[in-house]
Amino acid sequence: MKNTNVHNFHIPVMGLCYTIDSPIKVARFGITSVVSIIEDRLVEMMRKHYYPLINKPYVPIIRQEPDYRAKRITDYLNLVNTIVHQQMEKLKSESFEVGSEIVKYFDMLPDESRLKTLYYEMVNCANESEKAIKQTYLRSQIVVGSIDVNIMTKTDRENRDANGNAIVDGSDAVAALSGYLKSDLTNSSIVFSAGLNPRLFMYLEKFNAFDPNEKFEFNKKVIVKVSDYRSALIQGKFLAKKGIWVSEFRIESGLNCGGHAFATDGYLLGPILEEFKNKRKELAETIFELYKQAINKKLGFDFTFYPTIAVSAQGGIGTAEEANFLLEYYDISSTGWGTPFLLVPEATTVDEHTLNLLKNATEKDVVLSNNSPLGVKFYYLKGTTADAEKIQRIKDGKPGSPCAEKHLGFNTEFTTEPICTASRRYQKLKLEQLKTLHLPEEEYKKQKEDVLAKKCLCVGLSNAASIRYNEPFLKNLNAVNICPGPNIANFSQIVSLKTMVDHIYGRKDLITNKQRPHVFIAEMKIYIKYLKKELIQGNGDTKDSKGKTYYQSFIHNISEAVVYYQNLKEGLILNWEAFNNELKNAINDITEIKLKYGFE
Repeated sequence: MKNTNVHNFHIPVMGLCYTIDSPIKVARFGITSVVSIIEDRLVEMMRKHYYPLINKPYVPIIRQEPDYRAKRITDYLNLVNTIVHQQMEKLKSESFEVGSEIVKYFDMLPDESRLKTLYYEMVNCANESEKAIKQTYLRSQIVVGSIDVNIMTKTDRENRDANGNAIVDGSDAVAALSGYLKSDLTNSSIVFSAGLNPRLFMYLEKFNAFDPNEKFEFNKKVIVKVSDYRSALIQGKFLAKKGIWVSEFRIESGLNCGGHAFATDGYLLGPILEEFKNKRKELAETIFELYKQAINKKLGFDFTFYPTIAVSAQGGIGTAEEANFLLEYYDISSTGWGTPFLLVPEATTVDEHTLNLLKNATEKDVVLSNNSPLGVKFYYLKGTTADAEKIQRIKDGKPGSPCAEKHLGFNTEFTTEPICTASRRYQKLKLEQLKTLHLPEEEYKKQKEDVLAKKCLCVGLSNAASIRYNEPFLKNLNAVNICPGPNIANFSQIVSLKTMVDHIYGRKDLITNKQRPHVFIAEMKIYIKYLKKELIQGNGDTKDSKGKTYYQSFIHNISEAVVYYQNLKEGLILNWEAFNNELKNAINDITEIKLKYGFE
């Protein structure tokens, strides 16, 4: 099945389970989505759920099997591919009648699409013979959305055999990658997020799955999620030397996103996109010089050209006007719409209780926290069952979670074997240590609060699927975590897939917060708020030269972004007056911070 991107948006990976089966829900409509494959127990649960639905026996892949993790992932991806293929064949065979999925396919296309124009010509054609010919052609043009997968490169725990020896190529991320490589997926991409992982990236060159043919075409492609141009250049060059071409760099806002958040030293989305726009040719040529040597050595191909490196963007986009501006002005290929799709049961997998929390969420309900065991800032939604469970455990004097999955077990402060900082074992040991340190009361409270903040994400970000499909995941562990971005406060309706797509293309308006600022302004305000909080909490000592340099750079980058936004042509932003007033407010905030903390 060929994917030619009939839509100019995609659904990014969300949590572990929220997009675990999104391709089964949306791929037949030409919509691309991204599946997380790091949690193999969740993958196995989804195999159990979906095999009976296609009248095939479910055969468990047990943990005692060699390479069980990769096998589970390979089989699940093949299963998803099979289901989507069957759905596509059924859709193509349907009559063009109101309510049919084939009509839904064409109805959801962007209005400027050539196929949509041809579809309307068919609908309005009076000649039955000619109409039949047009219908046959339209059926031939239907394409599937790409079934992409994600690996967060930091989630790469070492796995060991019964004798305690590290399993060769058996770490979490490498095993997940292996599972994807062996799958039947074609015209598919793997999305690497959270930075460069040398072990993982070096593993790629052992296989030919990402090799091009002589026309520089790929069956499996690499997408790298980045926060800025420098990161793209570093990772692109590293992979190019291994004979791996990056087909797309996916730019995500550092803080105006869901899940784990990275503050990117104050670099904001607009200036980052501008740099990619101005340096895209330079980026491609730099990477290609390294790549062509590696691929010539490996395959003997003497490429004299390189394909365009696609650039996409995601994080806080909320209106058709914003999406169109990004697509046209920065010449990007796609915009990512994550958080809004959590309110679309036809696209994502969220249990009913959590779905209602999302629907009613306000800005105060979405918290940028220290909850992640990875030690990275993490967005979470207040009021979830996992939130309540954590509070109750603390009240009961038993803080921390049972650590069944261990994917985020990296801490060796108290143990030889790495353990998770959200685990009951770690928190017990750490709290006991804090009591012996005789810290000042305020410092003790601060450190204790940081210890107790950590939440189990492996289970919490998987359980919504378990509840939704009534499939047991882990016995007696049913609490749900969810990690929307701040943008959820602007959407307050549970809607159909078509309604959300109509919103993305400007045919409907689902924004319920009419005071919502432009995506650039929203991100800028989040960064300034983050900066103020960091300075107030003293997370960086401004008297220390290193800390002062960091904050000086952070402030400089935000200030440069404000100037950049002020210099945008007025016609590019729909409500320029409000946009410009927010920029003036930002200048005042930055000036106040400089004066208060002695920055230049």
